[in-house]
Amino acid sequence: MDGANVQILVAMILYIAAVIVIGLYYARRASESSSNFLIGGRSLNPWVTALGAEASDMSGWLLMGLPGVAYWFGLSDAIWTAIGLAIGTYLNWLLVAQRLRVYSHVAGDAITIPDFFSNRFKEDKKIIMTIAALFILVFFSVYAASCFVTMGKLFSTLFNTEYLYVMIAGALFVIFYTFIGGFLAESASDFMQGIIMIFALTVVVITGTIHVGGISAIVENAKAIPGFFDFFGIAQPTVVDGVQQLGSDGKPLFGEAGKYGFLTIISTLSWGLGYFGMPQVLLKFMAIRKPLELKLSRRIAVIWVVISLGAAVFIGITGRLLYPDALLTQSAAEKIFILMSTNFFVPFIAGIVMAGILAATISSSDSYLLIAASAFSKNIYHGIFKKDASDRTVLIVSRITLVVIAIIAMIIASDENSVIFTIVSFAWAGFGATFGPLMLFSLYWKRVTRSGAIAGMVVGGGMVFIWKLFIKPLGGVFGIYELFPAFVLSCLAIVIVSLLSEEPSPEVQAEFDFVMSTNGRI
Repeated sequence: MDGANVQILVAMILYIAAVIVIGLYYARRASESSSNFLIGGRSLNPWVTALGAEASDMSGWLLMGLPGVAYWFGLSDAIWTAIGLAIGTYLNWLLVAQRLRVYSHVAGDAITIPDFFSNRFKEDKKIIMTIAALFILVFFSVYAASCFVTMGKLFSTLFNTEYLYVMIAGALFVIFYTFIGGFLAESASDFMQGIIMIFALTVVVITGTIHVGGISAIVENAKAIPGFFDFFGIAQPTVVDGVQQLGSDGKPLFGEAGKYGFLTIISTLSWGLGYFGMPQVLLKFMAIRKPLELKLSRRIAVIWVVISLGAAVFIGITGRLLYPDALLTQSAAEKIFILMSTNFFVPFIAGIVMAGILAATISSSDSYLLIAASAFSKNIYHGIFKKDASDRTVLIVSRITLVVIAIIAMIIASDENSVIFTIVSFAWAGFGATFGPLMLFSLYWKRVTRSGAIAGMVVGGGMVFIWKLFIKPLGGVFGIYELFPAFVLSCLAIVIVSLLSEEPSPEVQAEFDFVMSTNGRI
């Protein structure tokens, strides 16, 4: 390892040490109760809630996946995705945050999403809880795998080491950190990581713009590539066996620009629908100390998201102009942030900037592992199999489950050629379609029934698999992102089955009316 890599490693070790200190600081409080370990005793302040929610949501996908899409396909696919996510972020904070914080407290002081849905419908047989918990286990295993892929790509690229070994090492660090510190450590570190992420993105995009020669130079050069800088077109790299070909002049080849039509835009914008069902974001809403503080959190979160998404997209654009032939596969394109950082800055500063990737990955993977562990320990083990289990036992089971899920995620992440964006898009669709419609109907429609809730989750979650595996490959109008049709069909299932089934009990309706009357002041 040369001197430059040593400096990068030192910067990252300092960052990792700071994260460990946070975990150790909160270790004692996390071990006091399962409530502290899983939701922090509802004690988060507005800033930690806002940056914690967004940092845990975006993950390494923001610094590697999204720039990679922009580098490979150009502006359209990346920017429409970013626009959809920005709109979804705002609407989620506006429509869901405050009502969920109040309702989850009123409905049996629920501390997990399956808990909330089960308590919302006053079910005796925990069918909703079980279905919700199982979907969380499946999709968060996939989500955690995307984070481990990010870490593997980061360290194998930086230090020219074997991908599998460094991926496992990174995963073990996340397991250790989340295992000891729980939700409070995760939230506090997410706050710090949110700051590092936006700093890293901003510094790299500004430096890249300067290197290219300014905004006008970016626009002029990007337009020279067919479809690369179009809102309604898309670049088409000329590939053979997944590798972009080079012309006689050494420049990468592109075919004619593809069309980016209305249906494709709707498909891409539908990423925003996913927010209504993201457990890692929804839990932050539930954990804030006072519901009325969510207004400040919303402003902070939306500003952070708009700046971060915009910077990520333009890093991919400027990266293609600066290093047109450096990354010749779609998987390799996701390393553009790393390439720019190492070339722009002295090694120690580059290490600090790239700690942003590590920050994004840790902030997400710890959330995913923690929520998945709580889904099993609190909702399946304690809620169904061992109802008389002590709080201490639930805490132990949570930690054991966390390790098991992490091992499954490492197995999924063992393929070095995995595309982070593709992995995330599937899990995002899964959560958005399974929980998003039900969350909105639970908070805004008194007539929704337990049967409707079950139908909505099963149809939404199941259709993500069906559309992705069997319908989407047909292409054409069926090539739309699976989240959109699954979300719509889930909504229809909730409405139809609810109207066909018996009205909710007077107790359920009275609780709904009470929550609506509080105006978020509990």
